[in-house]
Amino acid sequence: MILTGSEIVRQRDRGRLTIEPFTTGQLNPVSYNYRLGPVLRTHRAPVIDTHGDHELQECAIADDGMVLQPGRVYLGTTVEEIGSPVFVPSLIGRSSLGRLGVFLQYSADLGNVGSCHRWTLEIKVVQPIRVYAGMTAGQLTFWSTVGPALAYTGRFGRLNEATVGPPGLLAAAR
Repeated sequence: MILTGSEIVRQRDRGRLTIEPFTTGQLNPVSYNYRLGPVLRTHRAPVIDTHGDHELQECAIADDGMVLQPGRVYLGTTVEEIGSPVFVPSLIGRSSLGRLGVFLQYSADLGNVGSCHRWTLEIKVVQPIRVYAGMTAGQLTFWSTVGPALAYTGRFGRLNEATVGPPGLLAAAR
């Protein structure tokens, strides 16, 4: 079951989920609006090798925004630190941005019980579009589990910067 907005507040007050910083102005009937952090990263290499290193170029988003270009994947972070030892967080992009051709969290929207961090955001655009640090980027929901939950203990559950993972990670998953 999905937590309602008022239940998100109640569970946060009980210490059973984390959203920091938190403001009630970002609360929705069944979700919470997360914001885009101040830095974006993108791959430097013209060809990306799934078995190789993933060197990223970092760029701070200026006060007047940053224009994202089609054909690139941008990695950002949430402003908020998000997680729960009890509930499963899930992030999706805002439909208002999707209608402009901005796609967020299109492949890795589901979190893990036990991880708490600023999420790496996957961002792709279909046309040039300006984004701003701190803008509302998407919606966060929390889901209750059925059955015993195993807490996530991997490295991604503690990272607060945009990342693609260690070299060879994808090769090991073959």
